[in-house]
Amino acid sequence: MIYQTLANTHLNVSKLCLGTMTWGEQNTEQEAHQQLDYALEQGINFIDTAEMYPVPPMGETQGRTESYIGSWLAARANRDKVVLATKVAGPGDWLTYLRGGPRLNKEHIQQALDASLQRLQTDYIDLYQLHWPDRNTNFFGQLGYTHQEEENTTPLLDTLEALNDLVQAGKIRHIGVSNESPWGVMKYMQLSEQHNLPRMISIQNPYNLLNRTFETGLAEIAHREQIPLLAYSPLGFGVLSGKYLDGQWPEKGRLTLYKRFQRYTSEKAEQATSAYVELAREHGLDPAQMALAFVTGRSFTGSNIIGATTMDQLKSNIASAELTLSEEVLNGIEAIHQQMPNPCP
Repeated sequence: MIYQTLANTHLNVSKLCLGTMTWGEQNTEQEAHQQLDYALEQGINFIDTAEMYPVPPMGETQGRTESYIGSWLAARANRDKVVLATKVAGPGDWLTYLRGGPRLNKEHIQQALDASLQRLQTDYIDLYQLHWPDRNTNFFGQLGYTHQEEENTTPLLDTLEALNDLVQAGKIRHIGVSNESPWGVMKYMQLSEQHNLPRMISIQNPYNLLNRTFETGLAEIAHREQIPLLAYSPLGFGVLSGKYLDGQWPEKGRLTLYKRFQRYTSEKAEQATSAYVELAREHGLDPAQMALAFVTGRSFTGSNIIGATTMDQLKSNIASAELTLSEEVLNGIEAIHQQMPNPCP
């Protein structure tokens, strides 16, 4: 396993991070613990979760993922061996069961963090992230920005000051953003400098062969401002494994079970996926491992967040850390990307 120290921190994280959003819905507590044990054995020391997990988000299951991690940490007594990241939810009418509709203000952030700490059975979070913005902007695949004057939004400075209070209290070590835009990242950086407040250290956004929009504006920021990408959905909900091609719907596949997840299921997505799968097979590679190795190997990637519902999937995904793509494969990927750029932004 390769490790990277995130800039301006002492966090030395594995280049693969264990994603957890299926635990409590598709995976039992026992299966979650099995995945955690295996990942740690293989050198993964970075775990990512969120207060709203598992997905699909529901009031009945909210927080269950963190609770599974907490019971594992308590049973293994190994908190010092992992870098633990979680997230506070942004606003959304579909989350009214969470604090009456979550916001990124002081009151909500404090409540959210204390609840996460209790479920995780720890007294600090290594990386606390804003799951999505508290304003009108593009995220979760939304395109075509149209400015709207928000009547009820939390100023970024208020959010940053609320996070600072929790850093000063020792409950948070570092902070980061997720599903954020270039403007949002740079504005947080500006406010941190102007007001001597904690600096965002990471950007957790989607990035995969079907969605490379991170490269358009955020990749340069990641390099120049030393705020790396924590890439989520590196397999596009499993689509890039090829298991959904030609009308296949695996019985326990996420897209089979939850039809609401349609971001990676368009006709263009299938055409591009088919091309990437064919490229992998031409070079004797597993399509999923090729897709993961591409994300892990990007110069702006701090860590690649993998997720799995079975141990076989997890073992294969972790094995991708040993794969270095040849120049020929990388050129093939770029050729496909030029023909079919970002079919699933």
